[in-house]
Amino acid sequence: MSLGSRAEGLPLRVDEALRGRLALGLMEAEGLAGAPLPAGFDADAASVTDALRARHAEHPVTDVPGVAETRALFHALGVDPTKTRPSSEALLRRVLKGEGLPRVHPAVDVCNLCSLERQIPLGLYDRDQVHGPIVVRLGRPGEGYAGIRKQRVNLEGRLLLADDEGAFGAPTSDSARTAVSEGTRALVVVLFCPLARAAQLGAALEGIAARLDRWCGATTIAVRTVQ
Repeated sequence: MSLGSRAEGLPLRVDEALRGRLALGLMEAEGLAGAPLPAGFDADAASVTDALRARHAEHPVTDVPGVAETRALFHALGVDPTKTRPSSEALLRRVLKGEGLPRVHPAVDVCNLCSLERQIPLGLYDRDQVHGPIVVRLGRPGEGYAGIRKQRVNLEGRLLLADDEGAFGAPTSDSARTAVSEGTRALVVVLFCPLARAAQLGAALEGIAARLDRWCGATTIAVRTVQ
């Protein structure tokens, strides 16, 4: 599946302070069916998780391609990734311990599998709850939001996404405001990619689009990458 260079949809802007420090991928999809995942998804997930365990269960987590690069990005932005884990690494650690991927929502589960496989942190949001252009920047003093199933998430000095209403996403923990729910029918996915793995972005976006189409009935309507 080739997504080409489609660039319609929500504007995505990177703050000047972050230019040249990471690559970003954004895709939008609509027509989410809202139905439970079919049994085929379980086989897809098992294939990915079994392969990761077979290759890496006896080795340090940092040997898995993508982990060290994402940690380096966090360090460069002043965040200790051993205390605030990238979401992709948190999923990997869970799988290498022998646990399955968490089941939250069909679209969330699909995107978690893609993030685990590529080891690129991503955020998934309800498109209808994102208002205005998306800006990627560092958190301001005192900035934060109510997280999903969590208390307030501190974002000061941390990489985040914001719209006209303020911060709503990060590569560690997303906000309750834009969380995907049973009523969600349109999606926004944002990938936070270290520059060292920027060549992976196209394939990662294609993989997400293909799985959302196959398992959730969602059609990709916009894709772009920014550095």
